[in-house]
Amino acid sequence: MHCYYCQKNQKEIDFKDTLTQRRFLALSGKIKARKKTNLCAKHQRKLAQAVKRARFLALLPFVKP
Repeated sequence: MHCYYCQKNQKEIDFKDTLTQRRFLALSGKIKARKKTNLCAKHQRKLAQAVKRARFLALLPFVKP
């Protein structure tokens, strides 16, 4: 298993790319664990930061209703 972002050769994770970020969120809206997402540590940290930014700017919901 390889990191999704390493395979795509992406250095940065854009917080506006919510379609890709939703892939790493659980149905409840939580960020999935690294073991389930198969991301490397560097990209898991960057993903968490991007999701939190997107939530703050109302691009992603904090919780699913």
